[in-house]
Amino acid sequence: MSLAMIATVVEGQGEVAAVPVLLRRMIAEIAPELWVDLPRPYRVGRDSLIAPYGLERTIGALAEQGGPGTGLLVLLDADDACPATLGPQLLARVRETRPDRPGSVVLANREFEAWFLASAPSLRGHRGLANDLTLPADAERPRDCKGWLSERRVDGRPYKPTADQAALAALFDMRLARENSPSFDKLWRDVERLLREAT
Repeated sequence: MSLAMIATVVEGQGEVAAVPVLLRRMIAEIAPELWVDLPRPYRVGRDSLIAPYGLERTIGALAEQGGPGTGLLVLLDADDACPATLGPQLLARVRETRPDRPGSVVLANREFEAWFLASAPSLRGHRGLANDLTLPADAERPRDCKGWLSERRVDGRPYKPTADQAALAALFDMRLARENSPSFDKLWRDVERLLREAT
């Protein structure tokens, strides 16, 4: 059994609970032999993080949580930004700040919840969602994924990240999400790499 650590930066309160749930599931499939420490995600507002020196300050503090092999994962919603442009820009800043730590930047296109849309059939009947939930034509196209989930609830309640995000992160079919969401597939591949480099 080997020891590793992945320290994470997120922007939303729902992700503080949901990301460790998701990462534990991924690690159990990618490298079940590893024991991986997952400290509570470090939450920073998107504007503060992207601002000059904001990411650098955050990564500098985060890198001190563990030893030399600690993987640094920055996970943000792309919103209207192009992940293929903004992601590499942020990754360059991470690597320049801490070249001694394995680093990754993943932008969920457009939102973390797009990964739930990409595996929608696996969520039928869970958390108030309809029993006939189907895949949208393009899971990463809707601008308001939270609204999409709210509209498909049959219990009369809206989707709320702080109440629902971690629960759905524990349930959604990750294989389906990889097939239907390039940004989730990137997260998977980046976590694989971080685990290799952090052990």
